[in-house]
Amino acid sequence: MVSRIGKAPISIVDGVEVNISKGSISVKGPKGELSQSVPDGITLKLDNGILEVKARDNERQTRSNHGLIRSLIQNMVIGVTQGYTKTLEIVGTGYRVNLKGTTLEFALGFSHPVNIEAPEGITFAVGEDNQFSVSGISKQQVGEVSANIRKLRPPEPYKGKGIKYIDEHIIRKAGKAGK
Repeated sequence: MVSRIGKAPISIVDGVEVNISKGSISVKGPKGELSQSVPDGITLKLDNGILEVKARDNERQTRSNHGLIRSLIQNMVIGVTQGYTKTLEIVGTGYRVNLKGTTLEFALGFSHPVNIEAPEGITFAVGEDNQFSVSGISKQQVGEVSANIRKLRPPEPYKGKGIKYIDEHIIRKAGKAGK
């Protein structure tokens, strides 16, 4: 059995440089450089701008890694060419966000402001209507930073107050019934 995701070829666009060494791959593009280790049992072959990921055997772990490594390399190619962005929104009276240098300062109803420093490779941008975005070249890092920010004040189900992704739908609950 061959992984359907793993057998799909990855097209390397112009301006992207791929270096395959023993046990790792690095992808360099206009936005930066990313690298990933490659587990045993997975071989990479680059030919005329097409990268193929192959599994050496049919063991369970190798089959699992086959699709995973192919997806990670595809995400690296997209990251160094286009980058990744997640947009979040703050809902609630008195809740707001300000950008101070590379730090996001949140007012989330606590007795103190909450500051989040941008890690290496991540940039923040603040828009209108209490929206802000997290951008970077690593899909994993953008998702992790966004999730950690959302954890500061997750949206609650009664009024929907909190930090949520822009495309996230909050399932609302009915409040207490009146007498």
